[in-house]
This record gives sequence, structure tokens and C-alpha cells, in this order.
Amino acid sequence: MSIPPIQDDIIITEILSESKTIAVVGASPDEDRDSHRIMKYLLHLGYEVFPVNPKYEEVLGQKCYPTVTSIGKQIDIVDVFRRSEFLAEVARDAVDAKADVLWMQLGVINESAARYASDRGIRVVMNRCIMVDHRRLIR
Repeated sequence: MSIPPIQDDIIITEILSESKTIAVVGASPDEDRDSHRIMKYLLHLGYEVFPVNPKYEEVLGQKCYPTVTSIGKQIDIVDVFRRSEFLAEVARDAVDAKADVLWMQLGVINESAARYASDRGIRVVMNRCIMVDHRRLIR
């Protein structure tokens, strides 16, 4: 039985406070993209951030990876900036990488991908901005 996506501020605060590593799926070197601005914000906060996008060699001076599993390090949060129809693939990658949290950014909604990850022990946050939540709950 799937657990619904996390909406509780206490649990989200715990996730943001305890996490150290974040994979940003859909990272972009384009400064106008939300993924770029939010990745920059997360780096500034001191998180170890791994951009994931097979199109690029690096983003914000960080080596870019084609998949979460290719990072080769435990990932606490997989933060997703992909269109909802690509979430099944990202959820499988997050599960294979044994990530702790699958975080679907604001506007990214895919119930079946959330259920797939949740059924395999990954906590899911959906349709929320990690930067907005961090600013609101931590800072």
C-alpha cells in the first residue's frame, strides 16, 4: 500500500535538515531556468549537489551525470525538474540508486511514479518547491 506524498511541514523540515546530498534531475546551465537557480541556492546552503542531465558535462562547476545511479554515492534527495511524463523513468532511477526521498518540484505531478517509489520505501514529496519550503521552514 502506497503512502501519500508528504505534505506535513514537520516531516519536510526533517528531510531538509537531515539531508546532505541532492541530485538535481533536469539541471541546466541556463540561468533563467528554475533548476539552475534552485541548484545554485542549494549549493550556497552547503548541500552536496549533483546535477543530472545527459546533455551537459557540468552545471555550476559541478560534474553532470546522465542518471542518479551513475553518481555512485548515496543520495538523500532526488529533486526532479522534468516534465511529469518522464517521472516513471526518474522514479525507477531513484529506487535503483536507493535514494531516501523523491522530490517532485512545483508543477511536477505523477501519481503512478509516486506510488512506485513509495511502494519501494522512498519518501515522496510532490508538487512542492524545495527552495520555497527551505526558505519558509528552515531560514
